[in-house]
Amino acid sequence: MNQIRNFCIIAHIDHGKSTLADRFLEITGTVAKREMRAQILDKMDLERERGITIKLAPVRMNYKGIQLNLIDTPGHVDFSYEVSRSLQACEGAVLVIDATQGIQAQTLANVYLAVEANLRIIPALNKIDLPAADVPKVTKEVISLLGCKEDEIIAISAKTGQGVEKLLDTVIDKIDSPKGSIKAETRALIFDSFYDEYRGVVLYVRVFDGKVLKGSRIKMLATHATGEALEVGSLSPAMKPFTELSTGEIGYIVTNFRDTSEARVGDTVALTTQQPSALVGYKEVRPFVYAGFFPSSNEFYPQLKDAMDKLKLSDSALEFLPENSSVLGHGFRVGFLGLLHLDIVKERIEREFDISLIVTNPSTDYKIVLNDMEEKDIISASQLPPQNEIIEISEPWISGEIVAPKEYVGAVIQLISTSRGLQKNISYVDNQLALIKFEAPLANLLTDFYDKLKSQTSGYGSFSYELADYRPQDLVKVDFYIAGEIIEALSVICHRSESQALGRNVVEKLKNIIPRQNFKVSMQAAIGGKFIAREDLSAYRKDVTSGLYGGDVSRKKKVLAKQKKGKERLKRFGKVDLPPEAFTVLLKRD
Repeated sequence: MNQIRNFCIIAHIDHGKSTLADRFLEITGTVAKREMRAQILDKMDLERERGITIKLAPVRMNYKGIQLNLIDTPGHVDFSYEVSRSLQACEGAVLVIDATQGIQAQTLANVYLAVEANLRIIPALNKIDLPAADVPKVTKEVISLLGCKEDEIIAISAKTGQGVEKLLDTVIDKIDSPKGSIKAETRALIFDSFYDEYRGVVLYVRVFDGKVLKGSRIKMLATHATGEALEVGSLSPAMKPFTELSTGEIGYIVTNFRDTSEARVGDTVALTTQQPSALVGYKEVRPFVYAGFFPSSNEFYPQLKDAMDKLKLSDSALEFLPENSSVLGHGFRVGFLGLLHLDIVKERIEREFDISLIVTNPSTDYKIVLNDMEEKDIISASQLPPQNEIIEISEPWISGEIVAPKEYVGAVIQLISTSRGLQKNISYVDNQLALIKFEAPLANLLTDFYDKLKSQTSGYGSFSYELADYRPQDLVKVDFYIAGEIIEALSVICHRSESQALGRNVVEKLKNIIPRQNFKVSMQAAIGGKFIAREDLSAYRKDVTSGLYGGDVSRKKKVLAKQKKGKERLKRFGKVDLPPEAFTVLLKRD
């Protein structure tokens, strides 16, 4: 075990984690030069196109006689649960900081996670080859954040490979080798799992005690499922089978399970012949953004169900329930960890399964207390009971951190207060960079808070958050009527003080989206029985008198009266065809 080092790379988005992982693989000779390509550990097409890491990726390297197990992690706040899982499987972390941007919000969030997991942190300043790099300034920021010495910070360029060998040597010197006993009862922690159509559920594990042999009978301590380890091995980066995985090693186990729910992330793998105690897992990841997914035509519902089931097997954070809508038909209410997660899942369904989707406005979940003191959780506005049956509605609040240059502090505080947020504390990382801590309702940050923050801070602001608690507020349900018919999929829950502006805003946008009909269409917003906003879409006017060639005016009047009657009848029976973009009206920027 003295010859093993387990570590991960953590950083803010775009600070160079995956590029650094590429250089590690190249320098250690794990991947042949002819097979090298940029971001080799990002296997998904979406990851490569967007230039972001979505899934953590473990890889084993050998360098100077030492076995190095590396986990490359995502940087986006929506995928921070992937980072916390990686940290549990390691003894150390390389903290990558962009020398041109300095410390950002997600850098701080990841440092807190690493300190909480009791890991050895090795700071590395990346992108020192760029003309905009300010190494002395960022070095000071890192020293004040971590309390380390200047010579402990390693300056590197992941792109050119400068300083990367020194970083690898530091990893070997500074990070502890794994603890544990090979003679103890076998315990391995599952930090990721995915479903392979041809082989079954594949587990990524870190062995803490004992060993797992190929062909051993295994059991899960939380789900009590039992199965067989059909194959064990390491990833380099392709699967490489061995006869065993022993204490301290990170690798994979191919099982004969047919469902990832039998072997959940955070569970402990043990041998069926032994009774060890379970390892400390992870806190259950809870979605807090919900949206409706409906197929564009009802005949594709079975394909959508199949697609959701398959995605769930490789994405442990995805949750969904069947949902019905009078306008959209059968679909699902799907839970996500954030808007980027929603965007990725939507794109994967459309690409991998070729299904055209209608996605409704994203919302959060709410807790309500009814008159008989019963507590309920609801995940969409359509589930809200009538107002007279409710004592209180609580909404989720987050505690967030924004890092921005100090000249933008005023603009950031104003942005927080317009989102009904409360600014808590301002501290300074150095004489240029301010750290603003605040609390705010999650619902107000869902759509364009991040975009506004970027524009208010000229692109320099960064933002990270975590769920704090649920707080009772004066919340109301705003319903939308189109041609006198309530459209449940458009209903939203919002604060009473914002309801009027929201109602007006949405009906104005609907007026621009909904095509004109042969009859007049009214769009209204209402709270309970009281209408708070209205817009009218005028009817197409057909000139029914064009065929008349003069004569008495009463002939014209007769034809126009007949047209008016027809329009009245149409208004009663006519159906308004809603285009898909009407359901994402709240996401549309002005």
